[in-house]
Amino acid sequence: MTHLPYILAAYGLTVAVTGWLSISAVLRLKKAQKRLAALEASRDGKRRRETT
Repeated sequence: MTHLPYILAAYGLTVAVTGWLSISAVLRLKKAQKRLAALEASRDGKRRRETT
């Protein structure tokens, strides 16, 4: 009996989970950057109204 199926399954799961975590991190980063840009834009708008 060969252990090849178990080894391939382990490597497959490792690649799948790593890919899923990487994609998830990229999507969370993009969402956070959009939220930060919106916060900075609203802060800049308030600052302009206060100085005029």
